[in-house]
Amino acid sequence: MSSDSESPLDDGRAAGADNSDDTDTSAPSLGTSHSDRVDVVDRLVTRLRQDWGLLLVTASAIAAVGLTACLYVLQYRPDRQIDDAAARGAIQAASAGAVATLSYSSDSMERDFAKARSHLTGDFLAYYDKFTKDFVLPAVQNKQLAQTATVVRAAVSELEPNSAVVLVFLNETTVSRDRPQPLITPSGVRITLTKVTGSWLISKLDPVA
Repeated sequence: MSSDSESPLDDGRAAGADNSDDTDTSAPSLGTSHSDRVDVVDRLVTRLRQDWGLLLVTASAIAAVGLTACLYVLQYRPDRQIDDAAARGAIQAASAGAVATLSYSSDSMERDFAKARSHLTGDFLAYYDKFTKDFVLPAVQNKQLAQTATVVRAAVSELEPNSAVVLVFLNETTVSRDRPQPLITPSGVRITLTKVTGSWLISKLDPVA
């Protein structure tokens, strides 16, 4: 009998011991799991902050590029287009003026020189009038000269709002009573233009050596 009475107590004490062990081991396990979760959340928050910082930097860079592109389109391109248009206008005026100034014929001297004068201005216009009357007209009449200039190439050397310098390269074809066979002579001139009432006029013409 004693052995039967001791067994349940022993079993109870053993069961109590087992339950105590289960309670003691479960509490630390719960505490460790909570700490791990806090660490994970902290790491996620830190990572999100880093990612958002990178996104903000990237967005700022994209915005800066977009702003630069807008400024280029709104400011630089129109200025560039204006400069290109002014350069084309200067080249056209210099080319037309060079052809008019260097082209003449004994059959149409007055008309040719009047056309040339319409492209000139200032002191150069006065010089051209005197030079043609004193030298060109007598030579053209005596030798029955005819000269035609054609532009080969032209380019702007300097460009300002009211002045420009254009290099013009031409072929001058000349015939005369003594030499009816056309003589083609390459030449180049450095033409200085001045804007007068919105139009480019030649204020200086120098031969290019």
